[in-house]
Amino acid sequence: MNAVELVVVPRTSDLGDGFHVHRALPSASRRMVGPFVFLDAFGPTMFEAGRGLDVRPHPHIGLATVTYLFDGQILHRDSLGSTQPIRPGELNWMTAGSGIVHSERTAPAERARGATLAGMQAWVALPQADEDMAPAFAHHAASELPLIDEAGARVRVIAGELGGAVSPAATRSPLFYADASLAAGACVALPREYEERAFHVIDGAVTVDGDSARYDAGRLVVVRPGTAAVVRAADGPARIMLLGGAPLDGPRIVWWNFVASSRERIEAAKDQWQARRFASVPGDDVEFIPLPADRPVPDVTTP
Repeated sequence: MNAVELVVVPRTSDLGDGFHVHRALPSASRRMVGPFVFLDAFGPTMFEAGRGLDVRPHPHIGLATVTYLFDGQILHRDSLGSTQPIRPGELNWMTAGSGIVHSERTAPAERARGATLAGMQAWVALPQADEDMAPAFAHHAASELPLIDEAGARVRVIAGELGGAVSPAATRSPLFYADASLAAGACVALPREYEERAFHVIDGAVTVDGDSARYDAGRLVVVRPGTAAVVRAADGPARIMLLGGAPLDGPRIVWWNFVASSRERIEAAKDQWQARRFASVPGDDVEFIPLPADRPVPDVTTP
């Protein structure tokens, strides 16, 4: 059986200053993979001196944001009082739960000299039992994340479990998320124990054993449950992100920066942000992103 179920071509948006975001999830053809309900690749971008990333304070509920960089640096601040630079190979895991506010900016020193930026941001929906948990923040240095290095495949386990290696990130459901760098001809297998699995091609091109197609950079490839999916670098080196996990415990609504199992939770969060009742971000409490106008809340988001 062909292991590949679906190929998603991300939609691209220019957020200004040449900063491009490539959104693979949610898409019209696939809303989620395991608990992953949002997946953005961004950059590579070179900011001129004096310019940089400026994602103003904004709220989240019902999810964990997972930020991972390939190049550059982002300064994370949140309403818990966290101030944390994020660098390549590190994991920034912010659990929104009942509600958190954060900002993501280029730090002043980086901005002054000009900066490069490239990476991924994912959202992992929380199980229904944890949607209203207290918000939390954790940062893990690259040295804390397990590294599997064999036969030309170098795999950093960012979150969850893969190949017997377990990330220190405190996840709330079974999942895997990993950064795999492959030498020419090297391969990595997606774990069969997870029902929903995918990989996003960052650089180079890959093939999947048993499938004659070639998958180039900028594609999210979803594989069929239970199949042996071995991803191999084609022609030269390649880099891919591996992700997946157990299906969610029910449908989710994804509206703006909010994820919830009910419309009522979304509407309550909208009212709370509109009334400025979310906690502010220490050190970044002047600007904020306003609630979108005229954007209807869908009933549910299904896989």
